[in-house]
Amino acid sequence: MTSKQRSYLKGLAMNIDPVFQIGKSSLTPEITTAITEALEARELIKITVLKNCMDGAGSIASILSERSHSEVVQVIGRKIILYRQAKEEAKRKIVLPK
Repeated sequence: MTSKQRSYLKGLAMNIDPVFQIGKSSLTPEITTAITEALEARELIKITVLKNCMDGAGSIASILSERSHSEVVQVIGRKIILYRQAKEEAKRKIVLPK
């Protein structure tokens, strides 16, 4: 992903609300599955890591991107932004700049 594409996705992510909150149970298989499904439906999602979570947002972001085959767009404080292009062309909503 180029810096121009990452910047474009950051701009889009400013206007969306967090879809998931990760709490003290950290990353469970259910949360990982739900995030993968949300990425397929939306392509770009925002996740909040709550204060009672023992893991840091950066480590959670890298684990999630690995498990869901997505890209970490940005980690700011306790917010994570993930992007994955939809597999089916009909479901693609976001067109990245070249």
